[in-house]
Amino acid sequence: MPLRFRLFIFSFIAIFLLSACEKEERIGRYGMLDENTPEYTAVMFIRGVYLDENLDRAINLSTERMARILKRYHTQNNIQRHVFNLKYDTVEVTPQTSQSIGRTEYADNANVTLFFSGQYNGDKVEDLRTLELKKVSGQWKVDKIQADPFL
Repeated sequence: MPLRFRLFIFSFIAIFLLSACEKEERIGRYGMLDENTPEYTAVMFIRGVYLDENLDRAINLSTERMARILKRYHTQNNIQRHVFNLKYDTVEVTPQTSQSIGRTEYADNANVTLFFSGQYNGDKVEDLRTLELKKVSGQWKVDKIQADPFL
């Protein structure tokens, strides 16, 4: 086989293999939210409740107290309805931006406000919730979900 043909085949296979690689979707503004922040843990916890097929991620990102509550409700729909009082068919969650970068490094507790924007039964629904997080063994864990102050 001619050298050009081999080079073409090799290039085609290399491009095909590289295009199949997919990066995990990052969160935060421009996808730059650090994994060791309470904001990252809060968003991933919400994704575990609203987007995942099961509750494993949400339970892993919870304190023992919150994990007990989640297990008691068994399904994502029950948790959305009874714990959050927010139901969505599709939802996008973003943390409140603040100037507290670096301040949570030595903290043991944090409150994170999350903005919810999505669809439920064809209607656009926007809301916010505040999650209380604790640092357990060096990892941020969701401990409480604050009640909606406007209800």
